[in-house]
Amino acid sequence: MAKRDYYEVLGIERTSTIEEIKKAYRKKAIQYHPDKNPGDKEAEEKFKEAAEAYDVLSDAQKRQRYDQYGHAGVGSGASSGGFGGGMSMDDIFSQFGDLFGGHFSSFGGFGGFGSSGSSRQVNRGSDLRVKVKLTLKEIAAGVEKKIKVKKYVPCSHCHGTGAADDKSITTCPTCHGRGVITRVTNTILGQMQTQSVCPNCGGEGRTITKKCTACNGEGVVRDEEVITINIPAGVAGGMQLSMSGKGNAARRGGINGDLLILIEEEPHAELVRDENDLLYNLLLTIPQAVLGDMVEVPTVDGKVKVKIEPGTQPGKVLRLRNKGLPSVHHYGTGDLLVNISIYVPEALTSEEKNAIKHMEKSPNFQPNPSIKDKIFSTFKHLLD
Repeated sequence: MAKRDYYEVLGIERTSTIEEIKKAYRKKAIQYHPDKNPGDKEAEEKFKEAAEAYDVLSDAQKRQRYDQYGHAGVGSGASSGGFGGGMSMDDIFSQFGDLFGGHFSSFGGFGGFGSSGSSRQVNRGSDLRVKVKLTLKEIAAGVEKKIKVKKYVPCSHCHGTGAADDKSITTCPTCHGRGVITRVTNTILGQMQTQSVCPNCGGEGRTITKKCTACNGEGVVRDEEVITINIPAGVAGGMQLSMSGKGNAARRGGINGDLLILIEEEPHAELVRDENDLLYNLLLTIPQAVLGDMVEVPTVDGKVKVKIEPGTQPGKVLRLRNKGLPSVHHYGTGDLLVNISIYVPEALTSEEKNAIKHMEKSPNFQPNPSIKDKIFSTFKHLLD
């Protein structure tokens, strides 16, 4: 099923500020919170959908890519499964918990996720960036690419916990698993409550008494992974796709980073890209232009035959409909524009020169005024 527009999901305009985006997301999150809608799968999906929209629109770079390329620029074209679909509820609250004061109960006292008041820090892996080169043919049809990426992955010995065994993981005695410590001080204005990251566990809410020897307690090791990327048709050089959760794994569990795929376009030997259109310069001989002919021109799918009408003039453009590239937004397909040029030989035999001079005397070889005016106006336009 096609994804909804992120601005529509949050009910905001495309010109909305970051504060308006945050306000809209808080409203949707409260409306569709799972504890407020127990057992309602539709509400849960809308809750995740709102989180996915906020994840993109609250990030300046992701928002720019989305505004320019749509869903293909931020993950849907890379088979990432989307933000909301690829993360658990705990992940969503961990990443966006700051919007709700560290716990969701601040907005109505629901139970469930985050209602314990925990502000435990969840680690996030770093993003990875790779370049993928594509031919025009691959861009025209879309393509699946398999790439080998060196990255941090969860340690197989400790399953990413960083501990030698389950018994080595204990609740932090300083913050009692909350990840923060609360201090209350008396001031002339009354009592003031402040929170800070627990200095003992660094905000994780747990401590490790015995580290895993394979990863030295980090929970991640350096390795390689083969990742399959489904690139949609119509992408362009410089465009950046995103695969959620395919970046570096987080230390001792948490949220994986993203894989950012930068598209590079390999030059075609004969065709030039102009957005979704393709341009080709067709060089005709004088007899072909005068008498007409059937010629072959290249496309991304192979050669096609084109009829050249007798008396074809240089500079004429033939338009082959739907022989260009598809729009990444599914708005249609571009055209192949064939620009006519005529080859004038630089050296002629005496016999050929005499034949040309003989033809020159014919009225048919004299340009009429309308053609002269057309050439002059085109030339003047270029100068202006």
